[in-house]
Amino acid sequence: MAVTGLLLVAFLYAHMIGNLKIFLGAESFDHYAHWLRTIGVPLLPETWYLWIQRFALTVAVVGHIVAATILARRARKARPVRYVRRTKVQGSYAARTMRWGGVIILLFVIYHILDLTTGTLNPNADAQHPYANVVADFAPGRWYVTLFYALAIVSVGFHLRHGLFSAVRTLGQRTLRGERIARAVALVLSVVLVAGYLSVPFAVLTGLVD
Repeated sequence: MAVTGLLLVAFLYAHMIGNLKIFLGAESFDHYAHWLRTIGVPLLPETWYLWIQRFALTVAVVGHIVAATILARRARKARPVRYVRRTKVQGSYAARTMRWGGVIILLFVIYHILDLTTGTLNPNADAQHPYANVVADFAPGRWYVTLFYALAIVSVGFHLRHGLFSAVRTLGQRTLRGERIARAVALVLSVVLVAGYLSVPFAVLTGLVD
């Protein structure tokens, strides 16, 4: 679960950096989107890199979900009898909402693919002009899309905060000082990710990007 999670985090940051190119203008953003389709050429046919990446991400997502399910079942099996009186567990909000956050994120990923990858749910749906697709997607009249996007990204932030810390512990970090550093780094990385992703829809919503 830790390994698949870290792979997905790496993709999220790479994707965020690419998204921020929208602030450089339509020409720069569209050029970046078209460049992605040519990665690996001529060793690979055009768009093959994207399909390889999508396949790898799908495997990572499925692996992450399967691992979460297995761990949840092990936890229930280890304690088959419920507590008579369940005391409040001390822990972060992020830790207590990992499962529901994961469900929200999964639903968002499905919507996001149908919206900005296949164009099925996008009001513009022009593969040649990704910048225009993003602007049309988060237009003020479609505030509900921005709201859902914001909810999903905040869920990603909470999920990432707890997930990064847990992954580091799973992979061997055990010292008290290391724990403090891991918590601080997880918080900073989560905040940066949320701010980076939300900057795009809110820039469109407020007219900074049009």
